[in-house]
Amino acid sequence: MKVDTGLGHQLEKIPDTVRRMEAAGYDGVRTAEMNHDPFFPLLLAAEHSEKLELATSIAVAFARSPMNLANIGHDLNAYSKGRFTLGLGSQIKPHITKRFSMQWGAPAEQMRELVLAMRAIWANWYEGAPLEFVGKHYRHTLMTPAFTPENKQYGAPRVILAAVGPRMTEVAGEVADGMIIHPFSTLPYINSVTMPAIEKGLAKAGRSRADFELSYSCFVITGRDEAEFAASKKNAQERIAFYGSTPAYRGVLESIGCGELQEELNAMSKQGRWQEMGTLITDDMLNEFGVMGEPQQIAPQMLERYGSFVDRTSASFPVSDDEERGKIVQALRAG
Repeated sequence: MKVDTGLGHQLEKIPDTVRRMEAAGYDGVRTAEMNHDPFFPLLLAAEHSEKLELATSIAVAFARSPMNLANIGHDLNAYSKGRFTLGLGSQIKPHITKRFSMQWGAPAEQMRELVLAMRAIWANWYEGAPLEFVGKHYRHTLMTPAFTPENKQYGAPRVILAAVGPRMTEVAGEVADGMIIHPFSTLPYINSVTMPAIEKGLAKAGRSRADFELSYSCFVITGRDEAEFAASKKNAQERIAFYGSTPAYRGVLESIGCGELQEELNAMSKQGRWQEMGTLITDDMLNEFGVMGEPQQIAPQMLERYGSFVDRTSASFPVSDDEERGKIVQALRAG
């Protein structure tokens, strides 16, 4: 199992952070689009590393056009000498329409078209294919030599999608190189919804599971002492409650017999009762969404539960000691 780590967004710290992560043996670094741009840190990461794989996990797809993303993906992949992966997610309607002021349609259909549009642009740049992509959401029919990149040695980046629902998951299997399973997932949901949808998408494209990389970072509750463990548990409860308040994620709660909790969490979220929401997440539920135990128990639990289908994970292990965290990473990589 490959192990990545979050990179952060403080640009002045990126060079030192990346050198430490590469020396520590991580396989890759990832950025998320939260309160800063997800691409700028990866440019610095590419400059100050030699082997680390670089990825957005995720960048908001519908905040940008396929041409924007094709350019950014090309530049980062060329500069990193083939180490960049473009990880995309759809976000939800209120963020797309109210935060980014962009149009919202049928997200799975639009994501499929966006990825295919990028691939058409890259086919024009790298293979000389005519650019003639006409879809419902995107139209790209103009490209001149002046706007074609010249540094084409490393080709297009890999594209992975984040997904929860079966339709977006199927799209990932059909058009992407891999998928990020949302942390708000359970084994029953992954087995009954996620994996069948991936297989359906792969079959559409005539590909096999060997062609597809699955990334999943379950919730991890651990700590070196009672205080650290309690803080880790509280954080997991609050994040699970936050995700559970989203109506589109009700199916995940239903997979463990807790579907009725979704309405209660949603109502509390509208009242701003964020911390109180976390108290509704029981230990049994925590064990459905991830692993819980002392630091030395984490890697064996993760490998036993997820090792048969997860190709890579992220090292968001809530222990304050770098050496202890490193032991978990190495145990997962040894698998």
